[in-house]
Amino acid sequence: MINKLCETARDAVADVRDGATIAVGGFGGAGMPDELIDALVDQGARDLTVVSNNAGNGDTGLAALLKAGRVRKLMCSFPRQRDAYVFEGLYRCGRIELEVIPQGSLAERLRAAGCGIGAFYTPTGFGTLLAEGKEARRIGGRDYVLEYPIHVDFALINAAASDRWGNLVYNKTARNFAPVMAMAAARTIAAVARVCELGELDPEAIVTPGIFVSRVVLRDGGRTF
Repeated sequence: MINKLCETARDAVADVRDGATIAVGGFGGAGMPDELIDALVDQGARDLTVVSNNAGNGDTGLAALLKAGRVRKLMCSFPRQRDAYVFEGLYRCGRIELEVIPQGSLAERLRAAGCGIGAFYTPTGFGTLLAEGKEARRIGGRDYVLEYPIHVDFALINAAASDRWGNLVYNKTARNFAPVMAMAAARTIAAVARVCELGELDPEAIVTPGIFVSRVVLRDGGRTF
């Protein structure tokens, strides 16, 4: 019987190893898997590479993982914003590496990893510092930069609901990067607000099929069937 439900967030992240590459869902606070990140802080894995849209907000969620000194490198689109002071302090002190990736390229590099695409050309970033050292090609009179997939060891994401097979649906914009991160990861861990009976989720509404999900944990205050 397939049952991907975990008792606790701590159980769900127990095998995250030192040096792992982790994709963290969220757009600002929307869809950020705070409970999974808190469990990862408690678990103790370090020297991590984190792939995320931004560099954390305030002192919670991804910012808490950075503050704990567990992240070696951050790959993201928006490292600087008003409340990203944890990241900014670490970066100014040389305690964290940064790779800035345009937002569309970030999403497409993750999607490429999940779809088995070896590389792709994009005009985004051509002629800027972000394209330095990258292969470029002129196609149809326009200049493009070659980008490679981002494969990750683990994806930590939020979803609105799941069944025990790991099929996921999302709540509006909290969906953001979660589907492509789940595709790109060797193991995807989802924290959900509700666990449904098999067959309760409308197949037409399922965004992330269970084949992309390894573990599901019910968030605090969530409900199950």
